[in-house]
Amino acid sequence: MNMTTPRLRPMMTVDVFTHTPYLGNPVTVVLDSEGLDTAQMLAFTRWTRLSEATFVLPPSAKARALGADYEVRIFSSAGEMDFAGHPTLGTCHAWLAQGGQPQSPDRIVQACKAGLIQLQPSTHGWAFAAPPAQKRSLPACMPQILSAISLQVEHIHASALLDVGAPWLCLQLDSLKQLRGMQPDSTQLRALTPLFADDVGIGVCALTGNPTTPLEVRAFMLNGEEDPVTGSLNAALAQWLTQRQVLRAPYLAEQGRGVGRQGVLAITQDAQAQLWVGGHCVTCVQGHVLL
Repeated sequence: MNMTTPRLRPMMTVDVFTHTPYLGNPVTVVLDSEGLDTAQMLAFTRWTRLSEATFVLPPSAKARALGADYEVRIFSSAGEMDFAGHPTLGTCHAWLAQGGQPQSPDRIVQACKAGLIQLQPSTHGWAFAAPPAQKRSLPACMPQILSAISLQVEHIHASALLDVGAPWLCLQLDSLKQLRGMQPDSTQLRALTPLFADDVGIGVCALTGNPTTPLEVRAFMLNGEEDPVTGSLNAALAQWLTQRQVLRAPYLAEQGRGVGRQGVLAITQDAQAQLWVGGHCVTCVQGHVLL
């Protein structure tokens, strides 16, 4: 057990994928996490009652030599995560706001359990490079999953299980009306947990017919909650949808309507065919935490 004496550490709570405070997805960022152990980080994350909290550390000598500007450990209430999208953007925003100086003026490199994540400025704030999506076999319990999120097989246009450092069961629906009308059963969702080795999320999307924001997205977790706005899911969806030529980058995706949020994610693609997931961030809370 780490016996480090608690001290005041700078922290921010950042709302991600929004211009307007309290309409995106919040993450609390502890900006000086040296001396904290895993148990302390997990306990603090659970105390915040947010979906994730992050803890910033100096990069290791090896990571810095490879370009890393900082290291971040990302936690949900279930434990440490390899990667997560909105915590990545929120941490980048907080690190810069605190005075972080990147090694390269046009690029930030984040070290996390998934490896080195590239970030770059965009017209929608900052964007992270979508980690390659690894396709896995669909789960055998698809009937139970569809029942838990109030869908039937005929509503599904396409499906895939994709891992971008966070695994997502991705479902494309034929109808925007079906997407907006979903009423997941939290008890059924929680009952699915023993069937998965990983903390799998369920991501559902539909085309909107709106040329400004052609995609709408919802995300459901096995703890029974709907995630407001989800960077890793949209990283997976962007690769899946563009590879299948359902959409072309650049495009905007909307997420959060089902929980009273108005998140907007900007999907772009560079000359090397790398997809980027971007969004605006705004600081909602700033101060110190005793840890």
